[in-house]
Amino acid sequence: MSKLKTSHIVETLVWLTIVAVFYVYSFEFGQEIEIYKFGATGWPRFILGFLLLVTLGNLLHLYKKGSEAQHGRVGITDQDEEISYDGIGSIQKILAILALPLIFAWSLKPVGFYSATPVFIALTILLLGEKRIKWVLGITLFIYFLLILLFMVILNAPLPQGNISPFYDFSAFMLTLNTKLHQSLNF
Repeated sequence: MSKLKTSHIVETLVWLTIVAVFYVYSFEFGQEIEIYKFGATGWPRFILGFLLLVTLGNLLHLYKKGSEAQHGRVGITDQDEEISYDGIGSIQKILAILALPLIFAWSLKPVGFYSATPVFIALTILLLGEKRIKWVLGITLFIYFLLILLFMVILNAPLPQGNISPFYDFSAFMLTLNTKLHQSLNF
C-alpha cells in the first residue's frame, strides 16, 4: 500500500546525506564556549536534528499519501490560478517583498533585533495578503515569541541590540529579563 516512488526515495536519501555530511563536519569545530553550555556545535546540530525529523516526516507522509494533489486540502487545487503582472500594483508588491528582508537586515544595527523583528514579521504577513488585524497581530506575536524563546532562552545567542534610543532601551530590557530568567532557572 506504499505510494513511494523512486523519486521520493532519492529525495529522502539526498536530505539524509546532507544531514550526515554536516553532522560529521560539525566535529571539526566542536569546541567549548564559556557562555554557551552546548558549545559551538549546539546550534548546528539542533538544526540538523530538526532537518532529520522533517525529512523522516516527509518520507512517512509520502509513504502514506504519495505526492499527488489531495482533495480537500487548503491551498491545493488541480487548476492553477492565473497570475497577472499587468498592473503596476503587483510589480510593486513583488519589489516590496524582495526589498523587505534587505531593509530588515539594514535596520538591525541601528534598531536591533528585538524591535525590528515584530515590524518585519507584521509587514511580511501584510504583504502576503492577510488583512485581518487580529490575525496579523496574533501571528506576529506568536512568531516573535518563538524566536525569542529559541534565540534568547534555549540557545542564549547574542542578538543585535541596536544603538538608537528607545530601541536600545527596549533591547536592554529584554536582556535584563533574559538574565533574570536564566538566574531563576539556574541555567
